[in-house]
Amino acid sequence: MKNLFGRLLTRQELDSDPTHLPAEVISIPGMVQSGKYVICNRCGTSSLMQSVALQVSAYFCPACIELGRVRSDELLYHIPQQPFPKQDTLTWQGTLTPYQAKISHQLVEAVEQNLKILVHAVTGAGKTEMIYDAINTSIASGGAVCIATPRTDVARELYSRLSRDFNLTISLLHADAAPYFRTPLVISTTHQLLRFRNAFDLLIIDEVDAFPFVNNTILHYAADHAQKSIATVIYLTATPTDKLNALVKSGQLTSATLSRRFHGHPLVVPKPIFSTNDKTIYRYIKKQRKTNFPLLIFAPVITWGKTFTATLRQLFPDEQIGFVASTSEDRSDIITQFREAALSILVTTTILERGVTFPKVDVFVLHAHHRLFTTSSLVQISGRVGRSLERPTGLIYFFHQGLTKQMTQAISDIRLMNKLGGF
Repeated sequence: MKNLFGRLLTRQELDSDPTHLPAEVISIPGMVQSGKYVICNRCGTSSLMQSVALQVSAYFCPACIELGRVRSDELLYHIPQQPFPKQDTLTWQGTLTPYQAKISHQLVEAVEQNLKILVHAVTGAGKTEMIYDAINTSIASGGAVCIATPRTDVARELYSRLSRDFNLTISLLHADAAPYFRTPLVISTTHQLLRFRNAFDLLIIDEVDAFPFVNNTILHYAADHAQKSIATVIYLTATPTDKLNALVKSGQLTSATLSRRFHGHPLVVPKPIFSTNDKTIYRYIKKQRKTNFPLLIFAPVITWGKTFTATLRQLFPDEQIGFVASTSEDRSDIITQFREAALSILVTTTILERGVTFPKVDVFVLHAHHRLFTTSSLVQISGRVGRSLERPTGLIYFFHQGLTKQMTQAISDIRLMNKLGGF
């Protein structure tokens, strides 16, 4: 029953008969009526009654149905969060740079003062290590901490790193993960926040500008309700949205900026290459393969990526080439193979534009003029290059059939951050 603390669950998700639940359980109607609409108490979505009516005299919420159906004639169940034992769990022995240490200190102060803060740090700045002291401070005071991210692959990466650097068992939550268990530290996708209510003293949202979290009212509702009424919220991003910048400007958010990578080298500036056919790209790939550095290739859509991968395998039979997208069932294994050099070339979509690190990698972007490559995604994709101390440089090429505003703005933004970093 302890796994109910801080959770918001349907009847089907309970592990016991609701008639035998402890007295402190709070029962909440699944939906409430407002005029011609019914409002879901899990995700906040308002639906026209006639469009969500069941054959029985009840309604359901279609917006969050992938987490289990919420019905107007059924209840949601919640037990208020309880404090955890106070403990010091940080085992990381690394050292922060002076720039990172300054941000880390600001985040600890945010935890102590229950502030909401935006951290704008360039790709490869070491954001993960900078949140360690804040996490440890909250857990050391008996708090509950959640790191939420829009992408499953980023959640897995964070889980791997924090499991190594903190001496406690972490609950990893995403669509295919093991069931939740009670622990002071949870790493989850932002969708999983819908299963919590008033649960976290510290909520960290990584890649806050990423799809599907950005501009998603349901996921913002989930984040707002998963945190306690008095809580610290840390937003992490390398590419803040206009809305976040406006909140900082209005004083609703405090902010911290880091324009230097952890190794002290500048961001690699993308090079646009005009290419009307794939022959030009193949020529550049052939030249790059002579270096033996791993090559990550981004395609705008899955079908193009699959076709391009098949062609590459014919043209480069001696290379180990893989393809990964959101539809890949074994994508975690494929990513691991590329990281461990079992694959020399990996073709992907924007699913790997952020939150993953591949040492010494070069990056090519196919059809960089495509509408799916936004300024933010191109900045993030470029940030995959030069992330390791062993090779802080690398190649980032935008292959295009005409420069777009998004491409030129991404290059301009990267140059500006280098300038702010003193380069």
